[in-house]
Amino acid sequence: MGSPRLVATDLDGTALRSDGTVSPRTAAAFALVESAGATLVFVTGRPPRWMRPIAAAVRHRGLAICANGALVYDLHTEQIVKSHLIDPDVLEEVVSRLREKIPGLAFSVEYEGGFARESGFLLDSLDRVAGLSGARTNALTALPCAKLLALHPGMDPDALQDNVCELVGHLVTPTHSSGRAMIEMSAHGVTKASALAALAEGRAVTPAEVVAFGDMPNDLPMLRWAGTSYAVANAHGEVLAAVDHVTAANDDDGVAEILETLYGGYR
Repeated sequence: MGSPRLVATDLDGTALRSDGTVSPRTAAAFALVESAGATLVFVTGRPPRWMRPIAAAVRHRGLAICANGALVYDLHTEQIVKSHLIDPDVLEEVVSRLREKIPGLAFSVEYEGGFARESGFLLDSLDRVAGLSGARTNALTALPCAKLLALHPGMDPDALQDNVCELVGHLVTPTHSSGRAMIEMSAHGVTKASALAALAEGRAVTPAEVVAFGDMPNDLPMLRWAGTSYAVANAHGEVLAAVDHVTAANDDDGVAEILETLYGGYR
């Protein structure tokens, strides 16, 4: 069998180093993928506004599936090309149920072109560095959104996800990826795998022709769908248990190591 026709990789904690950068070795490995005629897809929980430095580092190669499958983003043009949003009535019901059953939650929403947050929702470091504050609003549920986020000040992330799944898993698709007690919710049925499967089908690529890389629970649907799956050595225990193979940690260019082998070596 030849090299995979499609490479799907998570970014933070997987292909990116812990400081959020793309190493020169990894950038070169990504270039090998496209030079070989394969499709390169970054599959991330990040919103599009966090993709600009990634697009620049990889010279605008590839596509990105953002917000855990809700948005497809063209890195060549830096434009959203497909959306799967949560309807406002669903948002309202989800937020109401979670507020009632899990005290202490603060909420934020990711729109196609921005975000809004409650005052108790702490900004991520990438938004603080960029000087963004988000529109603070009491009407978070008024517009369709790509992702609803719920942050708790003290719960274990896995335990919080279990609770959220039990309460609203029939309305949205909850997961987590940040290492803190923050649950990310997409429209029901929308995952990294659902978006990647649609993209692959449009290119007549089968799961057997796909290799995928990840590190956190939000990567599990994608890793289970792909014909070949890799976790980086620093991955969440549940991810390490689910994959076909384990490569070196993100800070040791584990994704690049495999891509070099698959697509002709680092040069």
